[in-house]
Amino acid sequence: MRHLLANRLARLLCVKSIVTLALTAVFAVLALSGEVSQDFMTIYSVIVAFYFGTQMKEEDGRRDKEELNGDA
Repeated sequence: MRHLLANRLARLLCVKSIVTLALTAVFAVLALSGEVSQDFMTIYSVIVAFYFGTQMKEEDGRRDKEELNGDA
């Protein structure tokens, strides 16, 4: 359990996670103040889509590797 928590924390601290979390905080502040521009929405959407796309790709790669090794 500790290993899993440490692993997740380490992945959370990578650069793309920090950027995504910071942009999400900025988006929340702008949304609450009613000042979200179309340009920011476009940039935010692209970055969040990239983040979750790479997360899914990494997960699929790990799953494929486990299946090949017979760990599934």
